[in-house]
Amino acid sequence: MKLGTENKKKTILAAVLVAVAAALLVYQFSGNGGQTAAPTQNTATPGAKPAKKHLAMAHSLDPSLRFDLLKSSEDVTYKGTGRNIFRSEAPPPDIPNLEHSAFKDPGPPPPPPPPPIPLKFYGFEGPKNGSKRIFLLNGEDIFLAKEGDIVDRRYKIVHVGPNSVEVEDVLTNHSQTIPLTAG
Repeated sequence: MKLGTENKKKTILAAVLVAVAAALLVYQFSGNGGQTAAPTQNTATPGAKPAKKHLAMAHSLDPSLRFDLLKSSEDVTYKGTGRNIFRSEAPPPDIPNLEHSAFKDPGPPPPPPPPPIPLKFYGFEGPKNGSKRIFLLNGEDIFLAKEGDIVDRRYKIVHVGPNSVEVEDVLTNHSQTIPLTAG
């Protein structure tokens, strides 16, 4: 049975590499990397800043209990939001107090505005100084009317002017001025 040790140079080189790797691992995991740290002593001057004092203490390996630091942490109060961190549901929403709010009952909503009159003023018919008759369009339908007439059984012609006509919806009593449109 062969173990691969026929080539002596390769075997020695592999053994040296394994030894160097083992030494590096021991050096890496030893903690201080081969350097010895001098023990730090609390030689803080009376005018020293507290931040430097806490920094020096953080690097110290002194296991004694510091009651002054514990006392400063006792004075801290927790002001939470009231949320339970051990439950996955959202907190209930805030319900406003309606007794003190300026809530007024607006009553019923106002009625919707009447629909616009669908007629279009198209032009005149007749003499310029006599009684004029007008042409009105409603989609494909053409109506011929004069003042006082009712068109499409719903719209009354109130006044005919030179550039517009005033029409009243007799069902809703809504008046609308319709301008002259080019056609």
